[in-house]
Amino acid sequence: MNEITSLERRPEGGPGPIRRTALHDTLVSHLRDMIIEGDLPPGTRLHEGQLGEQLGVSRTPLREAIKYLASEGLVELVPSRGAVVKRFSAKDVQDMLTVLRSLEELAGRLACEAASDVGIAEVRALHDEMVRRYEAGDRLQYYKLNQQIHTAIAQLSGNAALADMHGILQTRLKRIRFIGHEGPEKWAAAVAEHEEMIAALEARDQARLSEVLGRHLTKAWERVRDSV
Repeated sequence: MNEITSLERRPEGGPGPIRRTALHDTLVSHLRDMIIEGDLPPGTRLHEGQLGEQLGVSRTPLREAIKYLASEGLVELVPSRGAVVKRFSAKDVQDMLTVLRSLEELAGRLACEAASDVGIAEVRALHDEMVRRYEAGDRLQYYKLNQQIHTAIAQLSGNAALADMHGILQTRLKRIRFIGHEGPEKWAAAVAEHEEMIAALEARDQARLSEVLGRHLTKAWERVRDSV
C-alpha cells in the first residue's frame, strides 16, 4: 500500500484517497477536517481498517494519527471500543466557552499593549483573507482563518501560559465552533463581530477589543447551544 507524501484538498462530495507528503501531519490534518466537517460525527468509532482503505494508508501511521487526535481531545480511546470521536455534552461546551471567553477578553487587553505593528498587520491580512473566503462561500477555509485569528490574538498577548490554555480549548471546540457558522444569518453575524475585532485591535483599544471578544464568545454559545 502506498504511503502519503502529499495531500490535495478533498474533492467536493466527501473524503477520498490522499495522494503522497509528510505522512503524520497529512493524516492528522485530514482526519481533523473530517471531524470538523461532520464526515466523522461525534460517537463514531474509528475503524483503522476501513479508514486505511478509504484514505489509502496502512494501519500503523493511521493509528499514530488517531493517538495524536486523542491528545488534542477530539478523539477518545475507549476500552473495548477503540478510538471514538469525542462527544461533548452541552454543559461541557458551555463550560469550555466560558473559560475561553475569559481568556480571550484578557488576551485582547494584553495584545493591545504588547503587540507589534507587524503582528497587528498580520492579523489584518488573515482577516481580509477570511472575508474573501466568506464572500466565496468557502466555509472550511473561512473557519480555519477564523481560528488562526483567535490564535494570533492570544499569541500577541505575550503571555505563553494564556496562549497554551487557549490552544487546548480551541482545539477541543473545533467541531462546535464550525457548526456555529451554519446558516447565512449566523455566519454574517460572526463576520460582523470580526470586523469590530480587527478595528479595535488596530486602534489598540483595550476595553473595546476585550468587550467584542467576550460578546463574540457569548454569541458563539447562543449559535451552537441548540446543536449540542
